[in-house]
Amino acid sequence: MEHVDTTQAPTIDTDGALPVTVRSRLRHVDHGVLVDTRALERVRERFDADQAHLLGTFLAGAQSPATLRAYRADWTSFCAWCLAEGRTSLPADPTDVAVYLAVCARARTPDDTDWALAPSTLERRAAAIAAVHGAHGLDSPTRAEVVRMTLRGIRRTRKRRPRRKAPLILSTLEDLLAARPAEGHPGGVARRRDALLLLTGFAGALRRSELAALTFDDLTLATDPTTGAPTVVVALHTTKTDQEGRKHQQVALPQGRRRTTCCVCALTEWSHLVRVHATHGAHALRSHMQGLQGAPEPTTHSCTTLHELDLADGTGRPLLPSVDRHGRIGERSMSPRAVGDLVKRYAQRAGLDPDDFGGHSLRAGFATQAALSGAADREIMRQGRWTNPATVHDYIRTANPLDDNAVTRLGL
Repeated sequence: MEHVDTTQAPTIDTDGALPVTVRSRLRHVDHGVLVDTRALERVRERFDADQAHLLGTFLAGAQSPATLRAYRADWTSFCAWCLAEGRTSLPADPTDVAVYLAVCARARTPDDTDWALAPSTLERRAAAIAAVHGAHGLDSPTRAEVVRMTLRGIRRTRKRRPRRKAPLILSTLEDLLAARPAEGHPGGVARRRDALLLLTGFAGALRRSELAALTFDDLTLATDPTTGAPTVVVALHTTKTDQEGRKHQQVALPQGRRRTTCCVCALTEWSHLVRVHATHGAHALRSHMQGLQGAPEPTTHSCTTLHELDLADGTGRPLLPSVDRHGRIGERSMSPRAVGDLVKRYAQRAGLDPDDFGGHSLRAGFATQAALSGAADREIMRQGRWTNPATVHDYIRTANPLDDNAVTRLGL
């Protein structure tokens, strides 16, 4: 058996909230949940050989790729712990699962300043164990009362409001747009792609996974019947709340009041670069961008020249592909994580704390800014595809805690 890190995490004084059987077994646990790299790799290899096919067959169509990746890591962690403790992972004993979750709950960060794992992470680990058992036709050990009580005890003793990402309201969004690379080569390529990403994510109230999945084929060009201005309709085939794509959700991106904050202008300018690259190659794109070096930023709308989306040709060309530091456009789309990292990076360049922002800041920013601007709940819910008004009200309270609040009528 490979060596496993036996460093004990400090015992928490909240073990009393756990079932007696779990507390008793915890006293005899020899290993923590942190394993060395070699042991972890051995478990991964074993998982790949023996269980990946079954797990993939049963879960691939039912779970998102991100969920499958998380379940895979969670199951690997549980298997490694079972190997170190000499216990069976499949089928697992309910008490072993409960003890494992309790060990996870008392693990600390390397600098011992905080808990290593949040209660929500432990619940996901329990879900992963249940999923693997279900994929093998086995009853889930997580349904046992000892596991339920353990999770309940962890939640009670580890109460902490989740830290939400700060919303990007319009003024902050403009600060991020101003922090983009300068026009020209090579930074001008990322400058235009990132403008489209930030503005589309904000105006469309899109999640980072939805942004990363977009292709040119998902876009349709329409006309605003009132103004005659171009409008882009974005089809969302699958989303977090509609993973089977049954609702055929879509969002509309109208022409903005100003060119610098206009989604359709950003799409027009980015489409031109992608078209040059696809038709004439990377050298032609570089020459084109060098010709823009030092050119003044135009002030008039460029989307008035957008009459068709010729890049929507059925090939599934990614709308937001990777762009390297040399200004080269990749063939694959950005990952959802890269979307979140991009928001953090621009927040830091704008002088903000990057830890306060992430991919969800764009979606949260839409709801917050719309509430600040007086939009009705129904309007916010329609664009953001929210079905629960309480979610929107939470953003409204964030925007203005005195809005619709009786404290303003107390006469104080």
